Amino acid sequence: MTQAMPQKHVDLRTLVEARFAQSTSVPETFFAAQAPHIAEACWAMARRFHQQGRLIAFGNGAWATDAQHISVEFVHPVIVGKRALPAMALTNDSATISGLMAGGAPTMPFARQLQALARPQDIAVGYSVDGQDANVLAGLALARQRGLLTLALLGRDGGEIARSDLDFCFVVQAEDPLVIQETHETLYHVLWELVHVFFEHEGLLSQ
Repeated sequence: MTQAMPQKHVDLRTLVEARFAQSTSVPETFFAAQAPHIAEACWAMARRFHQQGRLIAFGNGAWATDAQHISVEFVHPVIVGKRALPAMALTNDSATISGLMAGGAPTMPFARQLQALARPQDIAVGYSVDGQDANVLAGLALARQRGLLTLALLGRDGGEIARSDLDFCFVVQAEDPLVIQETHETLYHVLWELVHVFFEHEGLLSQ
């Protein structure tokens, strides 16, 4: 039988309850406000995949792993019966990134990679906790110039990236980086799922 938490730990319980409240209230507010834009982004993404485009994702630090996560979701669907779609994370190639940085491009490795890899029908997804990452901004700007569909998943006030010219910009207005990342993870799971919904109605993709 589970014992009750000792009274001296009541403050810890309060902290846990507050953390859970924050983890649920921020995503609820975000998705309620962004639902129409998310649906539009998924339709645009599905059209690019329909045109043989690929998803190319990138970010820094913990958001580098989110770039890897979204790419594997599309390439290796965990739900049986869903089609695999081409995706890659620029952050997987540590040799190229470190080589570009050592070669005098510390804020430009994503843009340099996209110069070599990106095609106009592709999709660029950039992640940033505060919208101030110069290399993510440069990568998205290059992608936009090349005609790629551009999406940014950002936190706080969105920073410089949110003020740039992109197709879709999703800003989680929170200060806690963990809450921002948790909301981003739910968002790209929704993006994945709705892209597949559009593929089940392929007539919509040629409009």
